Amino acid sequence: MSLPVDYPVLTAYAVSDEAAAYIADALMELALEFEAAHYSQIRRHLDSLKLDSDDGQLDLFKNSSPS
Repeated sequence: MSLPVDYPVLTAYAVSDEAAAYIADALMELALEFEAAHYSQIRRHLDSLKLDSDDGQLDLFKNSSPS
């Protein structure tokens, strides 16, 4: 489930090039540390959202036997 993002609020302020680089670096570090700490939970959740391989495949030749 994703929440709506209000991009004007996120980009409504000005920062220097240096500040933007530091903020981006800090956010990336935070994201990587979070993913490392919770990887198995994230993977389990994403796997639960996937269809089984047979669920998405249509059966084109029902009850046919190979010749």
